[in-house]
Amino acid sequence: QVQLVESGGGLVQAGGSLRLSCAASGRTFSRYAMGWFRQAPGKEREFVAAISWRGGSTYYADSVKGRFTISRDNAKNTVYLQMNSLKPEDTAVYYCAAGPTAQAMGVYGQDRVGSWGQGTQVTVSS
Repeated sequence: QVQLVESGGGLVQAGGSLRLSCAASGRTFSRYAMGWFRQAPGKEREFVAAISWRGGSTYYADSVKGRFTISRDNAKNTVYLQMNSLKPEDTAVYYCAAGPTAQAMGVYGQDRVGSWGQGTQVTVSS
């Protein structure tokens, strides 16, 4: 398994931007597909975005398409989530995730996640 630590969350006004980072430990990072999920108060954890182990394929939830971009740097063992045009409904705890394939995380959600980070809070004010 791989250990994951998120950073970059915070408070931002609607329309603003944030970039989340997820640092992974272990020499096998490049073998994992990586993803981001989020959980708002009182709601289930939901898929946000995923990227294949080489970075060639990406998948997004419809609610964030065109606003969020997932990327990875295998040399730095880090995956990123650039979030633009943020909305109050984007407010949630964001979790980094590692799994076997990006497509599986996108289709089957957290059932296809092998490792989770501890989460980072993102709050978007109106």
